[in-house]
Amino acid sequence: MKINLSNIKKSKFYLDKNECIGIPTETVYGLAANAYSQKATSKIFRLKKRPKKNPLIVHYYDLKMLKNDCEFNNDFLKLYKKFSPGPITFVLKLKKNSKISKNVTNKKKTLAVRFPKHPVSRKLLKLLKYPLAAPSANISTKISPVSSKDVKDEFGKKIKFVLDGGSSKIGLESTIVGLINGTQILRLGGIEIKKINKVLKTNLKYKPKNKTLNVPGQFKTHYSPGIPIRMNANTPRPGEAFILIKKRKSSDRNFYYLSKKNNLKEAAKNLYKTLRMIKNKKFKKIAIEKIPNIGFGEAINDRISRASKV
Repeated sequence: MKINLSNIKKSKFYLDKNECIGIPTETVYGLAANAYSQKATSKIFRLKKRPKKNPLIVHYYDLKMLKNDCEFNNDFLKLYKKFSPGPITFVLKLKKNSKISKNVTNKKKTLAVRFPKHPVSRKLLKLLKYPLAAPSANISTKISPVSSKDVKDEFGKKIKFVLDGGSSKIGLESTIVGLINGTQILRLGGIEIKKINKVLKTNLKYKPKNKTLNVPGQFKTHYSPGIPIRMNANTPRPGEAFILIKKRKSSDRNFYYLSKKNNLKEAAKNLYKTLRMIKNKKFKKIAIEKIPNIGFGEAINDRISRASKV
């Protein structure tokens, strides 16, 4: 895509002044601020109404800057080489002399880091002398944004600027891998577990009952449109919007499709967009048909399960 350098420079101007802005990534849009600044990172929590105990993911351009903040290990370097830049987040040990704000880590000795692939954000990160703390650009527990319009709908004039980068290609948050005291899958997301296992030659599994809040996205209620969701539905009830995994020959005005041909990757991309569309059409209830719990279907089911806890 064509990169607007004027908007990149405008973004840097606001970030250098400890403001928060919306930025595009391939997963979802982020609410970004200088990760070294207490003042800037405090604004993220205030704007999102995010609990302070919920840490933030920090976005870097490359390893050169990250080595100032975190310790590396072999599994991290293998996964970085294969998947970064891309939709994977690594939880690493924080160095004692790191400049990362204590707001970002919930005063813990670990840091969640990512290298976004989106060309607009990479161009911005390359210009900056600090990494960006950037959780999803939405009010805490609500639907993640996949376009600049979504961010504006969430925050209006409360943030100074939204850097437009088109629609997010993946549409779900990054997969989070913990790399301290062994390697663990801490959140399902934009990279399937089987691909991670192939690189590490192991058999990691996601354990959703992990109650730690040392990484983002672990709250029971999350990704919610704010209206009741009924999972594994065969047919809709009166007044429900009905979300289906693939197109049907017979349809109704309240039917919404995540993909054309049962493609789970396409379904994941369209999930948040569809939930937001249904909310904007003033439906009071949502039913979702059973989603196959394999590949990207696991991540979809994780998000729907959390979104249904209203």
